[in-house]
Amino acid sequence: MGLLLQWQLLCSTWNKIMDPQRQNLKITLPLCLERYHISEEYGFLLPNPLKELPDYYQPWMEIANKLPYLIESHQLRTCVNRVLPRNLAIPFVEVSRILGLPPILVHADVVLTNWTKKDPGGPLEISNLETIVSLPGGESLRGFVLVTVLVEKAAVPGIKALAQATGAILQPNEDALLKALQCLRLSIKDITSALGQMHDYVDPDIFYAVIRIFLSGWKDNPAMPVGLVYEGVSTEPMGYSGGSAAQSTVLHAFDEFLGVRHSKESADFLYRMRDYMPPSHKAFLEEIHSAPSLRDYVLAPGHARCLEAYNLCLEALVELRSYHITIVTKYLITAAAKARSRRPSHLPEPPQALENRGTGGSAVLSFLKSVRDRTLEAILHPQGQGATFSPAGHSPQEGVGGLDNEGMGSAL
Repeated sequence: MGLLLQWQLLCSTWNKIMDPQRQNLKITLPLCLERYHISEEYGFLLPNPLKELPDYYQPWMEIANKLPYLIESHQLRTCVNRVLPRNLAIPFVEVSRILGLPPILVHADVVLTNWTKKDPGGPLEISNLETIVSLPGGESLRGFVLVTVLVEKAAVPGIKALAQATGAILQPNEDALLKALQCLRLSIKDITSALGQMHDYVDPDIFYAVIRIFLSGWKDNPAMPVGLVYEGVSTEPMGYSGGSAAQSTVLHAFDEFLGVRHSKESADFLYRMRDYMPPSHKAFLEEIHSAPSLRDYVLAPGHARCLEAYNLCLEALVELRSYHITIVTKYLITAAAKARSRRPSHLPEPPQALENRGTGGSAVLSFLKSVRDRTLEAILHPQGQGATFSPAGHSPQEGVGGLDNEGMGSAL
């Protein structure tokens, strides 16, 4: 699945934007979304992903279209004549190298390029969407992917607001900045609302026992502690993290713009997840990081309205992260307890080593609570004409926007 999705990504309009020669982009302000291949309509989603590959790759498409059945019936290796590792590993690694992505299923594969409209002229709604390539999990897998597509779509006004706000700070234009911050807050609230559709379309038991296993990867995964050998590429095992929401550029961008600081452990993980993003999206984060500081602007005297709007954005982001914790508790922690209590079950038994870990390999609840709490601590409290920010235990040495401050912020 990863090779097919990355290949169609390569063959699409992203084949030019992923060129490594274009990664060293000179930073110019104000932010230009098009320059980083971010759609004004679809944000980080790839508009109109390919649904078919050229005829030469038809055997791969036939396997991909039957992938859930082949896995569940244990026929996959028979279908590929027991040469899957070498025949897939070599082209997979090469296509991934060209794209600037690691050779594993990442968020860009599973979500950004894996959706299509049933009716091209219809709305971007679950009822009018379908996945291009699937995995075991049936309707719950479909729901998991497509709800995440809607989360990405809900972020589009917020992404555009970042660019508008950066320009407003440079001018400076407080009214324009205030309007952009209001748009960002509403976008974050819409993301929370879109995320809530997981309850309607994804069965927690199927997510826990089936879907999550295919996104677990082979780095920081106790079930595969030494990684995976890519036959014909390396004789030593290679470790890569599985697909994760932390690989979405959206919250990284919001954190960078709002100046949210994270603990070193969380920041290290988030920074590593940027290597699993399309290079142009990663470069977009660096441009935000290099832009004039929003926090410095709202802290200056005379910007009380923007300070209030800034805090409202942070409050919305805290609410989103708190809600994400609720979702993860239902789909991981509670589902794990239920799975243990009802064994044996008709559902496959996932590796016990994965019980409390997220799909990207993180110790999920402690990580999510940490990033939520640090977002809450970022809220500014007015004092006199300016504002203060001195939460207990918050060190200036810790990461900003998912980066630590030990040189990594400027190393992208």
